[in-house]
Amino acid sequence: MGVSGSGKSTVAACLAARLGWAFVDGDSLHTPDHVAKMRAGHPLDDADRAPWLRAVAAWIGARLAAGEAGVVACSALRRAYRDTLVAGRSEVRLVHLDGSRALIAERIAGRHGHFMPAQLLDSQFAALEPPEPEEDAIVVGIADPPDAIAEAVVARLGLGAAATDGGRGA
Repeated sequence: MGVSGSGKSTVAACLAARLGWAFVDGDSLHTPDHVAKMRAGHPLDDADRAPWLRAVAAWIGARLAAGEAGVVACSALRRAYRDTLVAGRSEVRLVHLDGSRALIAERIAGRHGHFMPAQLLDSQFAALEPPEPEEDAIVVGIADPPDAIAEAVVARLGLGAAATDGGRGA
């Protein structure tokens, strides 16, 4: 989880590859209308996000029901959104990619082909509710390369070399 430009998709893909787990980029679950809205510079509201969050939560639920582990990249900026995704399931762990507005703005300025324009960064930070202690999120900085961040997450999860055993988690 984290604001646009924090590296969610890249780090999540690295993490999934490192662990041998299924991966989905939550952005791929947005409707075409919502992508067009964001591309036009308009942030999504909670009504827009509700079906998307349900789709992400369904992906997580399907992995758990199948006894499969998985990694999903999703902004999950507000506590209520994370509550929808986690839904009281202890197997689901949150990883918050935390970085300064300046660093993230620099990254967004350098990326090409993404539907989220730089002008929406302020709305992302305005919506961000950092995880509370009871959410037991893993918080990692984003200054290191994606592989190093993924490795730090693996260590914080306590998975190490045995991580490719197909254990449950999302």
